[in-house]
Amino acid sequence: MLSFEFGLCINCNQCLIFSVTTNADLTSLPEKHLVLLRDGRTLIGYLRSIDQFANLVLHQTVERIHVGKKYGDIPRGIFVVRGENVVLLGEIDLEKESDTPLQQVSIEEILEEQRVEQQAKQESEKLKVQALKERGLSIPRADTLDEY
Repeated sequence: MLSFEFGLCINCNQCLIFSVTTNADLTSLPEKHLVLLRDGRTLIGYLRSIDQFANLVLHQTVERIHVGKKYGDIPRGIFVVRGENVVLLGEIDLEKESDTPLQQVSIEEILEEQRVEQQAKQESEKLKVQALKERGLSIPRADTLDEY
């Protein structure tokens, strides 16, 4: 059973401290969590810690890469995620996890398919920019835009 505790920081007496405790050892918790990051990466692991800023510590983490109807998992181990990079955090239903229509493939295969997909996307983007230039229009490059 999980219990949540809130308190104030002993140093400044203003920061809110959030802690999760359980009757059992934290390493025995069976709940896997999925974390979607701001850069589009997907992490799956066991949540070990979270604070008031949504900073996370994940244990036995894998990075899942999806390409079409295939996916691959890259082992990452212990993963610390800064809260501002978290878009979504959710618990995975272990019973439904195996009922996916996606096909699991090797790391090498999924990385190669990801590379091919990214190249195709870049080529498509180049053609789009070229077509706009021919019509006298231009769009700013993504790396010149303010990210915030």
